[in-house]
Amino acid sequence: MSEKILFVDDEPSNRKILAQELAHRDYTVDTAEDGLECLGKVESFRPDLLILDYMMPRMSGLEVLKEVWKREDDIPVIMITAYGTIERAVEAMQQGAYDFITRPFEPDHISLIVNKALERQRLKREVEILSENVKERYQLVLGESPSMRKASDAAKKAAISNATVLLLGESGTGKEIFARSIHNWSERKDRPFVAINSVGLSRELLESELFGHEQGAFTGAQRRKKGKVEVADGGTVFLDEIGDISLELQAKLLRFLQEREFERVGGITPISVDVRVIAATNQNLELARKEGRFREDLYHRLNVVAITLPPLRERREDIPLLAQYFLQKYSRAVRRSVTEIQPRALEKLATYDWPGNVRELANVIERAVVLGSSREISLEDLPSRIVDGEPAQAVDALSYRDAVNDTRKQMIRRALAKTQGNRSAAAKLLGLEAK
Repeated sequence: MSEKILFVDDEPSNRKILAQELAHRDYTVDTAEDGLECLGKVESFRPDLLILDYMMPRMSGLEVLKEVWKREDDIPVIMITAYGTIERAVEAMQQGAYDFITRPFEPDHISLIVNKALERQRLKREVEILSENVKERYQLVLGESPSMRKASDAAKKAAISNATVLLLGESGTGKEIFARSIHNWSERKDRPFVAINSVGLSRELLESELFGHEQGAFTGAQRRKKGKVEVADGGTVFLDEIGDISLELQAKLLRFLQEREFERVGGITPISVDVRVIAATNQNLELARKEGRFREDLYHRLNVVAITLPPLRERREDIPLLAQYFLQKYSRAVRRSVTEIQPRALEKLATYDWPGNVRELANVIERAVVLGSSREISLEDLPSRIVDGEPAQAVDALSYRDAVNDTRKQMIRRALAKTQGNRSAAAKLLGLEAK
């Protein structure tokens, strides 16, 4: 997909010439004849680069630049004028313009500047994405609810040991994020964290994924392959969906947990590793053990430190915090300035039952950011199941009111923080009247 450039100039011939030149260089180009039209197209066209004429009717290029940066502070801007002076160049650069070009100019010259500006923007976004990936990979999104504080406190205590940890909880409660955080809190944080999900893999493939295989061990094994357990030596192995492992493989896993030793598939030489093991499941392992679907000795070997992650419906006070986190995350990802969730929409989020837990909340916020048309998420941006649904069935009248009150308190605190304690400004921000 080609990068998008919005060119703003009050002269039709100028717009046509430069637009054609940039289009020939494989950019997607749109134009605007003045600053007001430009501001509308910044919202709808979402350009990667803005080229502004300095002298225009109704709004000067500098005025447009200031207004754009109030709305979208991540768009590089190039200013063009036939009245180039050092003072104007300095003023435009001080207001955040990437570069300043005087007319007349050669097409190759402006093309070079456009390419450099976009390249700089690409590198900037890559750094931001990498930084976010690192944060998400090694940072637990902590909640303020007592149940989450209890779980995270237990995880931090377990992290300083080498004890095996068993993470329990429904699907979507964030078990892998929790496991990565335990790894990051431990002395192994500079060593590999390797996740293995057993769902959808046959016993043979999962065994090879875990322990590796020797050349010729089975059809298609054309060379020796290290398993993820071996790759994680010195670090942490995360065994997700441990309840889905076959009984035969459970026996081999038990031996590995006891001895920290294994053989590759088709191999006879024992291989020793030093790894921390964290396992997770959404199944009832106690019931599976009683029914003979899960080995009792393996169950006790895994169940050294068990931590249960609460479902989102049981920690509703965390919903505003998590929703805001996902709002910022996905707004950056799609390069949109969606900054707020309207109070009525947030109230609906706080009272929905969330069968898919945090994962479902993340998907709902991402959908609202991508499909929404304003800087705020409103009721219209939420799925009908949330807008039309009844308050959570598992919540009684008192806890329902408490959840709503907690949500309101957090919204008021954020508004006061944004307005530096100004109650009138905070009330206006929330659409309320100061009392």
